[in-house]
Amino acid sequence: MGKQLFLILNFVLLWWWSSITISGSYSQNQTDRLALASFKNAIHEDPFGVLSSWNDSTHHCEWQGVFCSKRHPGRVTSLVLRSQGLEGFLSAHIGNLSFLRVMVLQNNSFHGEIQPQIGNLFQLRNLDLSNNSFRGPIPSNLSHRLNLEILNLIDNQLVWGIHFDLGSLTRLKQLLLSKNSLVGPIPRWIGNLSQLQELSLAENELSGEIPKELSRLKRLILFQLRSNKLTGEVPTGILNVSDLHVFSVSHNQLWGIFLNDVGTASPSLYFLGASYNLFTGMIPSTLTNATGLKNLILLNNNFHGPIPKNLGSLKGLYVIALGLNQLQDDLSFISSLANCSNLKTLGVEWNLIHGSLPRSFSNLSTIKRISMSGNHIKGSLPLALGNLFNLSFLGLIDNFLTDCIPHSIGALSNLQQLHLSRNMFTGEIPSSIGNITSLGLLDLSSNIFQGYIPQSLGNCKQLIELDFSNNNLIGSVPAEIVGLSSLSIALSLANNNLSGSLPLQVGSLKNLGKLDLSYNRLTGLIPASISECLVLERLHLEANSFHGQIPEALRPLRGLKELDLSNNNFSGPIPSFLAELPLLEYLNLSFNQLEGQVLEHGVFLNASSVSIYGNTKLCGGVPSLKLPLCKSSSSKKSSSTKARVIYWVAGTLLCLALLLLCLAIFYHKKKQTTTIASTSLSFENQFLRISYEELLRATNRFSETNSIGKGRYGTVFKGILDGGATVAIKVLNLMQRGALRSFISECRTLGTIRHRNLVKILSVCSGVDFRGNDFKALIYEFMANESLEEWLHLGTIG
Repeated sequence: MGKQLFLILNFVLLWWWSSITISGSYSQNQTDRLALASFKNAIHEDPFGVLSSWNDSTHHCEWQGVFCSKRHPGRVTSLVLRSQGLEGFLSAHIGNLSFLRVMVLQNNSFHGEIQPQIGNLFQLRNLDLSNNSFRGPIPSNLSHRLNLEILNLIDNQLVWGIHFDLGSLTRLKQLLLSKNSLVGPIPRWIGNLSQLQELSLAENELSGEIPKELSRLKRLILFQLRSNKLTGEVPTGILNVSDLHVFSVSHNQLWGIFLNDVGTASPSLYFLGASYNLFTGMIPSTLTNATGLKNLILLNNNFHGPIPKNLGSLKGLYVIALGLNQLQDDLSFISSLANCSNLKTLGVEWNLIHGSLPRSFSNLSTIKRISMSGNHIKGSLPLALGNLFNLSFLGLIDNFLTDCIPHSIGALSNLQQLHLSRNMFTGEIPSSIGNITSLGLLDLSSNIFQGYIPQSLGNCKQLIELDFSNNNLIGSVPAEIVGLSSLSIALSLANNNLSGSLPLQVGSLKNLGKLDLSYNRLTGLIPASISECLVLERLHLEANSFHGQIPEALRPLRGLKELDLSNNNFSGPIPSFLAELPLLEYLNLSFNQLEGQVLEHGVFLNASSVSIYGNTKLCGGVPSLKLPLCKSSSSKKSSSTKARVIYWVAGTLLCLALLLLCLAIFYHKKKQTTTIASTSLSFENQFLRISYEELLRATNRFSETNSIGKGRYGTVFKGILDGGATVAIKVLNLMQRGALRSFISECRTLGTIRHRNLVKILSVCSGVDFRGNDFKALIYEFMANESLEEWLHLGTIG
């Protein structure tokens, strides 16, 4: 009986304990489920439908990206949603996932601030929110997460400084805060993170010196501080780490000598980047002790001395970038580089290196990029240059190289950029260059090349820039060259001895930004096909022998910023469309045979942007051009001005004819009225006619300072005629209704009336102004100390 009672009691206790456990587990499961549901609700973009499995019909431990504990069923331990295109906010309820150890939301589009509730995740070990758009400060309560091993917030929009203390996170192995907008100094407490292996604070706005405390980080593998505003010297102990793989402090303002023992102190180094600083000293030969070194990047410092000749013993070298320093000695180090079977980039540009290129230069068969510009290299290119069949970039600008370019250059089938300008190469440009169909940029300018431009260059269908300027090339401009529609940056053949006409194929340059054919012997007309070059911004054809009128084909080139047609044989008027090019900033038409009136709008308003010297038949324009005023004789006007005058005169005569017709009809109806038209003609013919140009001179171009009054129908100016007579000139505003009738009435009235304050009209002016508009004015004797007010303001005189 007792045994049965004992069994019953055990069963009751087991049932009670099970119910409590199930109830608690259910409650905890609901907490995690609700937290995840809140996380989902804060996301408004899910392009891949990764959250479609997050529904009521599926247990939350089976939702995509969610992982639960085996020891604690239903408790979420990991949330991993990497690169899913999710966009939204990070819900504050994420802090309720109290068992969470791993949260990886890398490479999404989360924005807003990082919720401080993340600080409630006591078991968190890995927090990766990199490559998002989080902004604001880093939550300071992360310092309470003593189990944290990885903190990755790279590539967000986080601001402020690293003011809080994470020095208590003794388990932290990765502190990755690059590509944000963090400011202030690097905190010293980082030196207390004894387990730290990766420190990346690159691409922020951190300032001050690198703390010496960082020398205590003896487990460092990665040290990245590039692209900040750091100053001072690099603490010596930082490089004294045997396992250090990556050391990157480029793009700061650091100085001093730090390379002396780098190879010995950091034998595991495979990336050394210290470009764009103020470092000095020599590159030590002990650098080769870092046998695994792959990237040596020391650009733009003040390093001096020779390049170590044993550099080739680093057989794993991938990139050598030593440009923009003061390195000296010869090129003998190149011979050892043949051992570097993985070498892709060799850059020693803008140093003080001298000597000739060794034959071993052609043995760098794996290399893709060679940059040796701005040195004192002499001699010729190796005949076996074609062995560099992987080469995509060759830069030897600003050296003292001579002789011909070897024909073998045509074997560089992968070459994309060839820069050989500012040397002393001679001979002809090898036609084999046309075999390099991958070529995009070709610059052979400022050498002593002779002969013809190879037509084979027409095979280079990917060419976007070609510069053969400043050589001694002869012959015509090949149609194959100007027919390359791929050219988009520039085509420059300036300062050679090219002759003949510009090929019609120039219209194929539909994407070209700059065309420079200046200082040659080109002749003929500018082809009409140039109107197809709609993207052209800079057109230089100066110092040739082009002739004819400036063509209308230039009118569609609305993007032109520079146009230079000086020192040619262009004739005729300056076309009006030049003033209508909206972006034109520089126009040079000097030393041609242009004639007629200079425009007074558009680019012509700014005399500093326009040059028209040496065209003796030009007139008018803005006063700062200091050109003579245009004469009224039609034989002196430009053809475009003639056309405009004829157009407006014809229009005026047509209007007068219609007016006469109306007056004739009115005359028949009202016989007592004299026709206005006949009156106008008879009275205008009574007076000596004065030209518009003379009135322009007399009134200082109708200056406001010459204005002595304004009336309903016009403005009165004081003027001095060519003969010296001082007159009052009333200029009619013909846009005002009734002004023409007023003109006729004043002619009639003032021609017959005598008054002590009134004299007869001396003359009239009836014609067109410089814009081609109708112009009428009355010229009176100027009477000082008297008044013409009553008569000058007559409105209706019958």
